Amino acid sequence: MRAMNAAELDEAGDRMRAAKDYLSALDCYREAIRKHSSAGYYNKIAITEIMLRHPEKAAKAAKKAVRQDQRMAEAWNNLGVAHYLQGSAGHSRKQTEDAIHTYERAISLSPDNASFHNNLAAALMDLKEYSRGVAEYRKAFELDPGFFERSSKNGISARMGSPEDRAQFSFVMARLFASAGDMDRALHYLRAAMEEGYPKIDDVYRETEFAPVLKDERFLALMKDRPVAIR
Repeated sequence: MRAMNAAELDEAGDRMRAAKDYLSALDCYREAIRKHSSAGYYNKIAITEIMLRHPEKAAKAAKKAVRQDQRMAEAWNNLGVAHYLQGSAGHSRKQTEDAIHTYERAISLSPDNASFHNNLAAALMDLKEYSRGVAEYRKAFELDPGFFERSSKNGISARMGSPEDRAQFSFVMARLFASAGDMDRALHYLRAAMEEGYPKIDDVYRETEFAPVLKDERFLALMKDRPVAIR
């Protein structure tokens, strides 16, 4: 690595990270920083530490990134993910609140990034701020309806914490896909909500967004023979 310049080390780190060789990727990014300090390299360290489930180390790297470039939205987002993971691990409301504020900073810099709105929604749902969380999920969906079917390139989507949150998420997704006319995905998420024990599943009959689903034979069969909640 000593013979490589910073850009070459960066590229090598990206290849290692794509191959899930995270420790080697970290070595490349750190050596790149020694040759040329960059907010982008610190941000990639933060992403890699998140993949290794090292939120404290990820937070340190992300903070260094935003110190060098306060307008790097991806670094603010990944700092938010680090806070969120710390909050989830330690059941800390303060860390989750810090994640929310940090995601909001990322969104202020890049308002059209679906990943950022999704991550903010997850943190809001953890704090039982359901109306705000649903609004953020809807915004993410409006920006990119296919977002929830794939991972984001620059940001890390934080996972749902509890079964209750996952059930709420699945029901929200079912509503969004139903309102968009995507019956296959609407029914997929509706089934997931049932399997995750969503307690208000009969709201499908009252919420106008579900109107297109109600006459679908697959929906009728699903509601007739409801899957048992899996916990």
